[in-house]
Amino acid sequence: MKAIIGTVVVVGSVLGGYLPHGSIGILIQPLELVIICGAAIGAWVISTPGWALKKGFSGALGLIKPSPFDKEAFQQLLGLMFKLFNKARREGLMSIEADVEDPHSSALFGEFPKVMNDHHVSDFITDYLRMMISGATNPYQIEDLINVEMESHHHEGHVPIAAIAEVSQALPAMGIVAAVMGIIITMSYLDAGPLEIAHHMSVALVGTFLGILAAYGFVAPIAGAMTAKLDEEAAFYTTIKTCLLANLNGYAPQVAVEFGRKSVPSVNRMSFKELDEYLTTIK
Repeated sequence: MKAIIGTVVVVGSVLGGYLPHGSIGILIQPLELVIICGAAIGAWVISTPGWALKKGFSGALGLIKPSPFDKEAFQQLLGLMFKLFNKARREGLMSIEADVEDPHSSALFGEFPKVMNDHHVSDFITDYLRMMISGATNPYQIEDLINVEMESHHHEGHVPIAAIAEVSQALPAMGIVAAVMGIIITMSYLDAGPLEIAHHMSVALVGTFLGILAAYGFVAPIAGAMTAKLDEEAAFYTTIKTCLLANLNGYAPQVAVEFGRKSVPSVNRMSFKELDEYLTTIK
C-alpha cells in the first residue's frame, strides 16, 4: 500500500505541476518508452544472474504487500522460542525432535503461523535446533556458523537489489539516448516549418524527461524499499540468533526470550510487561 501511495504522489506531483502549462499528449510517447525501458531491461538482463532476475522481479512486486516482519511476527517468534525452550528444558531436547523434523505438522509450530508459514525462517530455526539435538551445544561455534549463514543470506539478498539500483543509474543515460535519436530525426525536418521542428524537439526532450523520472521517481525508490525490507528480515534473523544463543548459554526460557526481545527493533519491540503477559497467555 505504501508503495502505491508513493507512486500516486510522484505521478500526481509531476503532472499536477505540468498540466496547467502544457498538454498531456506530448508526454505520451510509447516509442520513447520502448527505447528507454527496453534498453534498461536489456542491460539488466545482461548484467544480472538468472536467479537474481527472478528474485528482483518478485521482490519489487512484493513491495505492494505490507512487510511480514511486523510486531505480531516478532511476538509470535518470541512465543515460539519460549515454548520450544520450555518444552526442551522440562522434557529434554529429544522431546522437540518431532516438532523440528516436521514443523508444518507440529501443533507447537502451528500456534505461530507467521513463523511457520515462512519456510526460510522455519528452516533456519529448525536447522539449528536439529544441530543442538544432535549434540552441537558450543555457543561460540554455533554463533560463528549463524553469522556465516546470515552474512551469506544477506549478500545473496543484496545482489538483485544492487542490480535494480544499477538500472536506476542507467535510466537517465537511456533517456539521453532516446533524446539524441529524437534530435537525429528532427534533423530530417529542418526544411519544415518552425512548429513542426518544435514538435519533434519536444518529443526528443520527452525522452530525457522520462528517463530521469523513471530513475529517480520509481526504480531507485524500489531499490531503496527492497533494501529496507532486507534489513527488516535481517533483524528478524538476529532475534532468532539471540534467543538460540541465550538458550545455549544456559539461561531459563523466559530469560532467553527476554534477550531476544531486546534485539527487536524499537518500532516492533514489545515492552517487558507486554511480553510477560503474552507468554502467560500461551503457557
